[in-house]
Amino acid sequence: MSEAKIIGFMKQRYLAAAFSVVLILASIGSFFVNGMSLGLDFTGGALVELKYEKTADLNQIRSEIAEQGYPGASVIYFGSDRDVQIRFQTDDPQKGGEVAEAFIANSTEPVELLRISYVGPQIGEELTNDGGLGLLFSLAVVMAYVALRFQFKFSVGAVAALIHDVIIVLGVFSIFQLDFDLTVLAAVLAVIGYSLNDTIVVADRIRENFRIVRNKTPREVIDLSLTQTLERTLITSLTTLLVLLALFFVGGEMIHNFALALIVGVVIGTYSSIYVAANVLLAMKISREDLLPPQVEKEGEELEELP
Repeated sequence: MSEAKIIGFMKQRYLAAAFSVVLILASIGSFFVNGMSLGLDFTGGALVELKYEKTADLNQIRSEIAEQGYPGASVIYFGSDRDVQIRFQTDDPQKGGEVAEAFIANSTEPVELLRISYVGPQIGEELTNDGGLGLLFSLAVVMAYVALRFQFKFSVGAVAALIHDVIIVLGVFSIFQLDFDLTVLAAVLAVIGYSLNDTIVVADRIRENFRIVRNKTPREVIDLSLTQTLERTLITSLTTLLVLLALFFVGGEMIHNFALALIVGVVIGTYSSIYVAANVLLAMKISREDLLPPQVEKEGEELEELP
């Protein structure tokens, strides 16, 4: 590949680092100020879905659910303006059915009950703890895997990129107060897998180029490697995004937030595999000597000692 065709990604590494810091600080700040809008999977409570014959009046439904003793209930359209989802906190698994029966009985038009679900507070707490442990365990396994396959500095870069991606995806849900439930948690774990795959491809090319290219600085080797993998990265990301956008717009309300988390994760994951992981490698002063097999290093030393 000619010098003219090599893209100088790392020339913008400080600007990219500042951009990442801003996104992370905004996300962490939102965690403290807004918190996460946890779904019933984590908080416990009841969910009722109703289908009205005509456009449902959400304000009237909110007033009725408040009269039943749940002023903080969430009432939203679910799929269309005739489908309504009601979520409220309760420790009684029978309350969902009672609320649904009250709406059906008091309505002046036919109302169809679509679904009732209940999650106990103890189960919600267990899911919260297990979800957090799952994220931490996955990051630890990734760090060990990359350290064994490549080198310790690569593992730090890979885990930094994954933590960066997870914080920003969670930050988007915190800033916009989108419901975070088990489907979104599954999407976050999928983002970790996607971002790791992208980072591994880039890391593999960087390692190979460090071993075969002798007349370039570490920054130039990384730029060369990122340029060589750019086409593959963009094609993979764009084809994945096409599927996710289809799910987001026509997949229905059930997987709306799931698709959104993956869309954000794919975009940020593509960015982090280029700028975050590679940036960490340069910051840790990666060199050719770090990546040469021990036998090659020894042979090189013996050659240098010869007269």
